Amino acid sequence: MGSASSVLTQYDIEEVEEHCDHLFTQQEIVSLYERFCQLDKNAKGFISADEFLSVPEFALNPLSHRLLKMVDGLNFKDFVAFLSAFSSKATLPQKIEIIFKVYDTDCDGKVTFSDLIEVLHDLTGPFMSDKQRAEVLSQLLHEAGYTRESSLLFDDFIKILDSPGLKMEVEVPVD
Repeated sequence: MGSASSVLTQYDIEEVEEHCDHLFTQQEIVSLYERFCQLDKNAKGFISADEFLSVPEFALNPLSHRLLKMVDGLNFKDFVAFLSAFSSKATLPQKIEIIFKVYDTDCDGKVTFSDLIEVLHDLTGPFMSDKQRAEVLSQLLHEAGYTRESSLLFDDFIKILDSPGLKMEVEVPVD
């Protein structure tokens, strides 16, 4: 399993289905395998960062370089596990886990104000100044009950993103 020339057996399908917590049906796993094989151009059994960048939607994503750290060198089983967070059947904590990993820019298990600024910079580019980014993030953290000095753990991310009272309306100051 994993190289473009190999065949996906029923056992492989069931193993992958189990590995991704049954978030994909067996037919979806077969479809994902076909897509994996298309991306794995050299039939190595894993997908490189460059191969992922061949997907236009991925290449155009302003956070693609952060996602590439998470996907570079994935075999088929791990490819499906990664994609399972984007499944409609994924739970909120499963989806938030991917978001957390994207925002944890230094991979230290916590998200700091500096991490948030880096990601917001990637998302906004030259359309916001550093001062505007800091103001927006300070306000957002304040609304969620945190400060610029807070280090957010995964549980904090769940609390913030699962909070119905949190207003996600942020006014961008135009200077």
